[in-house]
Amino acid sequence: MTASKPHSRHSRIKMKSKLALLPSCGTAMLIVATVGGSSRLGHSQNISGQSAEHIYKNIQVLKDIKPEQLPLAMQFMSDSLGVECNFCHVPGAFEKDDKKTKQTARKMMRMMFAINQQNFEGRSEVTCYSCHRGTHHPLVVPPIAGKPGESQAANGGSPAPVGALPLAEQILQRYLQAVGGESALESVSNRIEEGTAEIEGRDFPLQIYYEGPDKLSSVIHLPAGDSRSIYDGRSGWIAFPGQPVRNMEPYQLDGAREDADLCQPLALAKSLTGLQVEGAEKIGEQETYVAAAVQNEGPPVRLYFDQDSGLLVRLVRYIESPLGRNPVQTDFFDYRQSGPVKIPFRWTVARPRGRFTIQLDRVRQNVLLDQNRFARPVEQRALNKP
Repeated sequence: MTASKPHSRHSRIKMKSKLALLPSCGTAMLIVATVGGSSRLGHSQNISGQSAEHIYKNIQVLKDIKPEQLPLAMQFMSDSLGVECNFCHVPGAFEKDDKKTKQTARKMMRMMFAINQQNFEGRSEVTCYSCHRGTHHPLVVPPIAGKPGESQAANGGSPAPVGALPLAEQILQRYLQAVGGESALESVSNRIEEGTAEIEGRDFPLQIYYEGPDKLSSVIHLPAGDSRSIYDGRSGWIAFPGQPVRNMEPYQLDGAREDADLCQPLALAKSLTGLQVEGAEKIGEQETYVAAAVQNEGPPVRLYFDQDSGLLVRLVRYIESPLGRNPVQTDFFDYRQSGPVKIPFRWTVARPRGRFTIQLDRVRQNVLLDQNRFARPVEQRALNKP
């Protein structure tokens, strides 16, 4: 796929489908606007007090979960089996039971829940991925060994321990000093970032607007029109060309709230609980210290700090679903001085089956911003462009 060639309707739908696998978590909020209303199962619009079976049609296994958790569960299965929606669902009629794979999926979920309930006190120790490992047909025969010396990183594996590791507090303090220090972070009241979002090999112009302490607005200029994500400190919205403006789901609000904090390094340091340095690991050519912690009483967070600069080069978070945790990995590159602080000018957000990269070209700080950018977006028609 190249930007110079026109794209068929099929290729546009395929790209949307892959982007829909990227949840909003941390910097991943920026991509949510590009999928807008194209979610595979629709959206619950944050209806409180009702379960999934009251919002969606023909729900037989995941009846009692919250409505906003159902798309996350479907995403987890899609990642675990390496398939798209139409593997189990009839396109345009997801409630139908015409496909045998959908019946099988229900049996497998019931089996998985029973195993966890009977053996692990209901914890999600066994998941779809435990057997499928990215293929719809689980492997039942051990694989042939690779060449001598070859190794493959285990899912969720631990780094190799090393001696004389620094204390967690020392790593965090060094990180804060590397980005400019607490007073420098607090001196930035707003920021405008301009650059491109690289999605499926194509670059799209984008702008990101921050207003302290907790507002964020991003716009990606797509061929069909502008795609927007907005968080005003309490509520959030997503607008995609030709689709109704929709409210962010709770897990998307969590990601937007984290993104909107201009003092994110400071906020991250204060929100981590039980940070422990686990060892060292090499990422590319960078030697890093690896630390693990819990953030805001949620799933564990893994952080990778460059041993030389002290900067954060990788952050791995997880989004809970009824079937397991959906991982989101953010890699930070090209730290540059921007006013009193140092920020990454390039970062990549990756999931098991999709990724996107943001590249900044220009950053301005402490400038006058139009506050209308943080209001609920206006719905727009999709442009008839290839």
